[in-house]
Amino acid sequence: MTSRALTSRAVTVRAPAKINLELRVGAPRADGFHELATVFQAISLADDVTVRATGGSIDEPIQVTLDSDFAHLDGDPSAGDDGRTGAVPLDETNLVVRAVRLLAERTGVGEGVAIHIRKRIPVAGGMAGGSADGAAALLAADQLWHSGSSRDQLRALAAELGSDVPFPLLGGTAVGTGRGEQLTPALCRGSYTWVIATSGRGLATPSVFAETDRLRAGRVLPVPRVGPELMAALRSGNAVAVGARLANDLQPAACSLRPDLERTLEVGRESEALGGLVSGSGPTVAFLVRDAEHALDVRAALEAAEVADQVITVTGPVHGARVIEEFARG
Repeated sequence: MTSRALTSRAVTVRAPAKINLELRVGAPRADGFHELATVFQAISLADDVTVRATGGSIDEPIQVTLDSDFAHLDGDPSAGDDGRTGAVPLDETNLVVRAVRLLAERTGVGEGVAIHIRKRIPVAGGMAGGSADGAAALLAADQLWHSGSSRDQLRALAAELGSDVPFPLLGGTAVGTGRGEQLTPALCRGSYTWVIATSGRGLATPSVFAETDRLRAGRVLPVPRVGPELMAALRSGNAVAVGARLANDLQPAACSLRPDLERTLEVGRESEALGGLVSGSGPTVAFLVRDAEHALDVRAALEAAEVADQVITVTGPVHGARVIEEFARG
């Protein structure tokens, strides 16, 4: 195959963000992780990742480029001494590069690639944006190289990359256990409308877990389990009941580190959201609403109170990572 043909092939994959409808956090484990029990829901906010063949070798440095919906992430990637634009690394530390290299190592592929990220999911926002990108890169590289990996095989590789990386491949609604990487699809009827309040200042996940441990020091913690009430509400498609059961054990720590989040949650309650919580490790706050019309009211209240940098409406559950474009010429 000629170099020209190699440089004329690309695959783009779209992978969704997630909301943790319930997140229960146990004690720290011997490996440094925490035992978790959570309910993930994939939502219609998503990143696109394009993996393009370059004609070179996989052993060469992998170029990562980025464009985003967030002004603080745009700019000259060479502006920082560490090769970063904002909070998104454009070097070998980015999860998309690690994902592609892991797949190449396991499949024996030696073909070089370049990667482009179209980012819509907030960075360090508790919505698994980086994990979605890693999942998308795995699937895109698998399709580009015709590796023939099954979704189960890709999810196993994803679990090596990070606790949240397998779920964007699965999508829908699922229960996560272990450190969140062990997934069981959950029955969920209906569609849910969410209003998402984002912040330009992210929260580092390790810091939120450390603060959680500090706040709970000396307590005997039970084995984390997802509540049967939430699962029953999802099975029935009862949005009011789902809203009443939203819960996040990391929320007190996120609010301790970012006290302004309490006001964001308060505005949502005042606008009669069915429920609201900090998503994952935060600082994104998610509000479940009745419908699109109610979403307009909640958005207006949040924007008027100036408690978020961006407010958007999304729906869930949605499908997991999927190929949206393949290009081949040569």
